[in-house]
Amino acid sequence: MTVDLTVHAARQRVSEPLLDARLVVDRGGFRLDLPLTIDSGEVVALLGPNGAGKTTALRALAGLLALSDGHLTLAGQVLDRPSSRSWVPTEQRPIGVVFQDYLLFPHLNALDNVAFGPRRHGLDRRQARRQAADWLHRMGLAEHARRKPRQLSGGQAQRVALARALAVDPALLLLDEPLAALDARTRLDTRAQLQRHLAAHPGATLLVTHDPLDALVLADRLVIIEHGQVVQEGDAATITAQPRTDYVARLVGLNLFRGHARGQTVLLADGFRLTTAEQHDGDVFVAFPPSAVALHPDRPAGSPRNTWPAAISGIQPNGDNLRVQLSGPIEVAADITPLAAAQLHLVPGQRVWAAVKATETRTYPAAPA
Repeated sequence: MTVDLTVHAARQRVSEPLLDARLVVDRGGFRLDLPLTIDSGEVVALLGPNGAGKTTALRALAGLLALSDGHLTLAGQVLDRPSSRSWVPTEQRPIGVVFQDYLLFPHLNALDNVAFGPRRHGLDRRQARRQAADWLHRMGLAEHARRKPRQLSGGQAQRVALARALAVDPALLLLDEPLAALDARTRLDTRAQLQRHLAAHPGATLLVTHDPLDALVLADRLVIIEHGQVVQEGDAATITAQPRTDYVARLVGLNLFRGHARGQTVLLADGFRLTTAEQHDGDVFVAFPPSAVALHPDRPAGSPRNTWPAAISGIQPNGDNLRVQLSGPIEVAADITPLAAAQLHLVPGQRVWAAVKATETRTYPAAPA
C-alpha cells in the first residue's frame, strides 16, 4: 500500500502544471482576474483586444507589478501571494522575457547581450560568454556575435533577444508581441524559427499577442481575455469552430450572432430571424464565414433561406478578395472577388441584397445571458 501511494503521489506531482496562478490585479477602475496554468513544454497564447489586461498579466508574472489578490506559483515556488505576504523580486524569478521592442543593450554586442543574464546568475565572464556563444550558434547567429544591436536586422535582433531570455534556463518564458516589430517577410521566416525554438524549450511559455496567426502557429492552447476576464479557452480547433464573443469571432474571421432557437429558426435580439441547417431549442450562437455571404443588386430568388436588404459601409482588401462591411438589420462582413465587386459596381453607401444559405451556417448552444 505504501508503494502504491508513493507512486500515486509521484504521478500527481508530474501532472501538476509548471505555472499555477490566479492573477488578480486592481488598477483604478480596472480589475484583472485571470486563472492561468501552463504545463512544462507547453506554449499558451494570451489574446485579447487593447485594454483587456494582457500587458497587466505579463507584468504581474514578471514581477513588475504586484498582485492585489490570488497567487503565483512557478515550479513549486511561490513568487507572489498577497494573503501570506510572499513576494519574490523580479531579478530573482526564474523567468525570461522577450519584449516587443527587444530592449537589447545598445552598447553591448550580441554576445555580451546574451551573456548578461548568465553573468547576473553568478557565472564568471568566460563561462557566461561561452554559454552565450552556444546560444547564438543555436540561433544561427554565431557570425554576428560581435555586432551591436544597430548592426542587426529586425529578425536577427529578435533572435538575440530570444537567446538572451533562454540563456538563463527560465522555468517560464514570456514573449510580449515578439514578432510585431518585423515586416511581413521577416515575420514569416522568424515565426518558423521561433516555432522550432519553442518546441525545444522544456519550460512553460506564455505568448502575449494580438495576432491570431502567431497564436495559431505557435501555441498549443489559447486563452482569450476581455475586460480582465477569460471569455474563452481551448485549442485552436475548438475556438475557431465555436467562437463565443464578437472579438473572438472577428479574430477567427467569422460573423457571429446570438439568439434564441426554435427548431431551425433563430430569433436575434433585434427581432431579425435567421434560418439554420441544424435544429436547436434555447440560447444559441449562429456563425458563418464572410465567404458565405453573397451580394446581389436585387432580391435573389431560389435556394438562399436568409436574405435581407443592406448598405455597404466599407470595402477593404482582404488577401486576394475584398472584405465588404454591410449595415442593415444585422451587421455582417462579406468576402467577394474583385471581379464580382466590379460587376456590382460596389461603392460605400450603395444598397444591395445579402444572402446566406442555411447550410452555410453553424449553430451551437450558448449559456443563458
